[in-house]
Amino acid sequence: MTKRRITAGQFAFLVPLLLLIAVFALYPIICSVVYSFFDYRTNDQTAAGLYTSTSFNARLFAEDCGYIAYYLDDEITLLDGADKAELEAVSADAGAMENTYRDTAKIGRLSPAEEEKLGRFIDDTVARINLVYDKNQGVSFYNRDKIGVIADEMRSCIIKSNFTGFAAYEALLRDTRFFDSLGHTVLFTAVSVALELVLGMVLALIMNRAMRGIGAVRTTALVPWAIPTAVSALMWSYMYDGGSGVIAHMFASLGLISSPEVMLLSANGAMAAAILADVWKTTPYMALLLLAGLQIIDRGLYESAKVDGAGPVRTFFSMTLPMLKPSMLVALLFRTLDAFRVFDLITVLTGGGPGGATETLSIYAYKVMIGQSNYGYGAVIVIAMVLFVAAIAFLFIKVLGTELISDD
Repeated sequence: MTKRRITAGQFAFLVPLLLLIAVFALYPIICSVVYSFFDYRTNDQTAAGLYTSTSFNARLFAEDCGYIAYYLDDEITLLDGADKAELEAVSADAGAMENTYRDTAKIGRLSPAEEEKLGRFIDDTVARINLVYDKNQGVSFYNRDKIGVIADEMRSCIIKSNFTGFAAYEALLRDTRFFDSLGHTVLFTAVSVALELVLGMVLALIMNRAMRGIGAVRTTALVPWAIPTAVSALMWSYMYDGGSGVIAHMFASLGLISSPEVMLLSANGAMAAAILADVWKTTPYMALLLLAGLQIIDRGLYESAKVDGAGPVRTFFSMTLPMLKPSMLVALLFRTLDAFRVFDLITVLTGGGPGGATETLSIYAYKVMIGQSNYGYGAVIVIAMVLFVAAIAFLFIKVLGTELISDD
């Protein structure tokens, strides 16, 4: 069968979709890739940008020179003779440098010669001031400590290149916390998705039956999925609370845990709590996807199987399960990708604790990027997550044979 080519008019309808994909999908990925090659940290002015070569914050340097001159004017009033003249000369030199760079662009590239010149000026200025301070130990200067702070700020105005190449990726391979987070993510994903598949299949089979009140059953079953994840996580955190939590006390009375406090304060208990909350929340979603697959199976096949003497178990494994395979694999794909990126549920429920026992890759990336303002290394973690997600999608689509898009 020959495939028709898309026309210009048909392509015009796709342009808004392509723009949305470019802005909200491709652009963040491209930015993450670029950031991963730099030591980009917003809490450090020397790394708060992407600098491929040495740069210079001229305006801040001019302000620092002005502060040097301002503070020295106070010190000059305490001296006389040669020392006073020396500080006046240093103040004049600082004022001249301020005038030189006051109207220069805020941040620009710095040549090696200019870098050497500025470094020499800073060192000479500090040395000359300290020499006067050392010669007058008995004088109570006003700004001796401030001068040293300003000198350090002046040096920070010379911004070295923070391009690191693949160094951050090499550091990631030695990052034990990253691999711990990966292990937590895989454990959470595998257990929660497996339980959701089994329970979702049971729920889908129940909702697929033609019986009185099935509409109310379907509506009630979908309520947990309709609740926002943050709200359901907060609700479960109350039920897991060691002091008054219903679920925690029930598990303790059944002997599943040693005490109610263990539920969220131990590594195994916190992970089990997160998995249980996720299973309760998303099993209806899995059931809904499987129900859609059950709805397209011809009812006549079940009648034929019944006539041939096949029981419910034989019918399920020999007919229902094989015919449900495409829908089941699509449901598994969606849920696996969603569970692998879990963030809000565990953030509200445990915050990644206790002791990082429930810290997933998404939470680790958030803590590095937002908590530590380290966007360079955080981007590396995000890129690693993208690769894992792509590998999962490839596994389901190619290896397991899921046909998500048909040519027909």
